[in-house]
Amino acid sequence: MSGPAISVVICVYTEDRWEDILAAVASVRAQSHPARETLLVVDHNAALLERLAKEYKEPQQSGEVRVLANAGPRGLSAGRNTGIAAAHGEVVAFLDDDAVAERDWLRHFAAGYADPRVLAVGGRTVPIWASGRRPAWFPEEFDWVVGCTYRGLPPGRVRVRNVLGGNASFRRSAFDSAGGFATGIGRDGDKRPLGCEETELCIRLTRARPEAILLIDDRAVIHHRVPEAREHFRYFRTRAYAEGLSKALVARSVGTDKGLESERRYATRVLPAGVARGLRDAVLARPGGAGRAGAIVAGVLTAAGGYVVGSVRARRGTTTFSVAGIGGGIEGEADG
Repeated sequence: MSGPAISVVICVYTEDRWEDILAAVASVRAQSHPARETLLVVDHNAALLERLAKEYKEPQQSGEVRVLANAGPRGLSAGRNTGIAAAHGEVVAFLDDDAVAERDWLRHFAAGYADPRVLAVGGRTVPIWASGRRPAWFPEEFDWVVGCTYRGLPPGRVRVRNVLGGNASFRRSAFDSAGGFATGIGRDGDKRPLGCEETELCIRLTRARPEAILLIDDRAVIHHRVPEAREHFRYFRTRAYAEGLSKALVARSVGTDKGLESERRYATRVLPAGVARGLRDAVLARPGGAGRAGAIVAGVLTAAGGYVVGSVRARRGTTTFSVAGIGGGIEGEADG
């Protein structure tokens, strides 16, 4: 096997996704660039931990699949940090528990690390809509709402500020330099779907290692399941608001210049073009045109509202998040 050894971390928290978890693991075990190991990190769910340990008893004995309990506080960031600390690979990749990777996913990740300056490689995430098709009103510019690659990201293998967490990989040395994912900023089970933890980590990484290169390669594809509940405008609005809250935390930690660098281009170029396309489609009587234009405007206003509220909370010091050094200790703490 040429290229770096890659450990794959899949964080899981609920038995409701049992079949999805099995499919995710199967997709990793079928990679053309074999994974060094697959680490299933269970987020404070003893029943799921026991069930997965039984399901993968033989692969655990060989080391191909390892089932671990989240060693930190409840939430996705601590689960990822647990996986990083336990991983043996030179590169650690992350796959969502409700996604499946295409066969060459890890091969494209591995190719990106031929340049020793590359410390992170992300990929493209394609939605699988529960209803079988994209809702007519749902704009591609907001596919990040459902954890997928959105219109406006550059195509090909390109340099970026940050990768997207559900389809990403990092050199193990990146965490030695910058610490792990910040707890208190990311997702926590079924609570309000905050995010941006990978954005904060990537900015922190490039500050610690200014020579670092972070890439997205759109050939590294995963397919991400979007449940029916997330196809509705209510979820769209909730997630947009949560994104604003999270961006305020990130900006408080790393400064608005870096924290909102990519968002400025997105808001001033990508979204106005999306509104124009939607209005054009409405004039041409194409389905969903007016709805997409309206959803973009609503999404921007809702995210902006979340950012304002998050900024006020940050100034008052009512929310905080911590950055853990991989291996357990707290490396730093930020108000946000």
